[in-house]
Amino acid sequence: MPETHLGYGGYPPRPRGRFPIVRDRFHADRLADVPRAVFEGVQESFKVPFVGITTGAIRSGLFPVRDTGLSTRGMADAALSYLAGLTSEQREAGVLPVDASEWRRWTNAFPIWVPHGLLLEDMPTSQREAAMAIVRESMSARGARETRDCMRANAVLAQVIGDYEDALTEWMYRFTIFGEPSPAEPWGWQLIGHHLDVHCFVLGGQLVLTPSFMGAEARVADRGPYAGMRLFDDEEMLGLAVMASLDGTQRDRAVLFPTMNASELPTYLNHPTEGRMRTGAGADNLVLPYEGVVAADMSDSQRHLLLELIAVYVGRLTPGQQHVRMNEIESHLDETYFAWVGAANDRDPFYYKIHSPVIVVEFDHHAGVFLSNNEPQRFHVHTIVRTPNGNDYGRDLLRQHYQRNHRRADFSVGMP
Repeated sequence: MPETHLGYGGYPPRPRGRFPIVRDRFHADRLADVPRAVFEGVQESFKVPFVGITTGAIRSGLFPVRDTGLSTRGMADAALSYLAGLTSEQREAGVLPVDASEWRRWTNAFPIWVPHGLLLEDMPTSQREAAMAIVRESMSARGARETRDCMRANAVLAQVIGDYEDALTEWMYRFTIFGEPSPAEPWGWQLIGHHLDVHCFVLGGQLVLTPSFMGAEARVADRGPYAGMRLFDDEEMLGLAVMASLDGTQRDRAVLFPTMNASELPTYLNHPTEGRMRTGAGADNLVLPYEGVVAADMSDSQRHLLLELIAVYVGRLTPGQQHVRMNEIESHLDETYFAWVGAANDRDPFYYKIHSPVIVVEFDHHAGVFLSNNEPQRFHVHTIVRTPNGNDYGRDLLRQHYQRNHRRADFSVGMP
């Protein structure tokens, strides 16, 4: 591709070979000091027993094991079909116990550790398709499409910058099955890589699809075989709509800072790799206080808009699971906070956070990583959904299952 065609949004790519990427990993010894320290910190966090994101202490009783009336047999059948096509060596690498600590070993960038799971890039087409069939059974049509579009956007980025063509590919993602797929017993799957980290835990008719990170640089494909592909339009538009609905007093509470300029933000909203986002990789035990405007102080129409925004993220679940999850979220609506950083118009970048006892959502316009914009731009987006108070990775459900059915009183949410 001619050099004049490289770059995006008026910004050229960073210098070629700036990042020491070997396929789906960073070469840690050659990584710059600041990002290396960040990723070493993430790696160290895996050693700390899991508690979950809290406001200071676990709030118990939020996620009871119950009969939802929904079937997950289709997911289990798809997973068993996938497993039947693996060799014994692939099974050893790509299937882990349901309570394995590897659930937590992920990053939305590139790891400095040896990643687990099977690399889709190295699979034949039939195995890739079998893995993605599990994803399609576990998510709504839109959720599965957004998952694939994040993967495709990875390949588009290589075309945009004209570099790392052997690392930024559509299939440079690792897939892992946890446990034995079953319509009744606990199991799950994980799909992780650059700008995409989805964790799915299943127990009977209950499903937890968090942590779920989706992002793209750039979020709109302007070239190549996926030209015209767009990501995160609804997440952006409805976030702005919630802000536009707020009156002056509410906006004063919601806006943490009126700018996204790095030099004007406090350190906790200007992370060197995560920007404003607090709940990404390595943040499983984050203490995150409520801040912003609370839905209890919103009008009915504003509350409806906030729920409509949340439903975009929950809409990645299958329709039945969406209904279950939205009921759970609505039951805590009065305790749901909305916070904002930046301007609220059709041009400038922004960040928002939704935080309740049962869900955390973050949306961030990001600075360039592979592109040279040092300040956030609206073409680079990171999003994440978390289940606070101990139920990310379905850990609280698994704890209850073990204590009730396997006399595992020693099993707690805390895991290495």
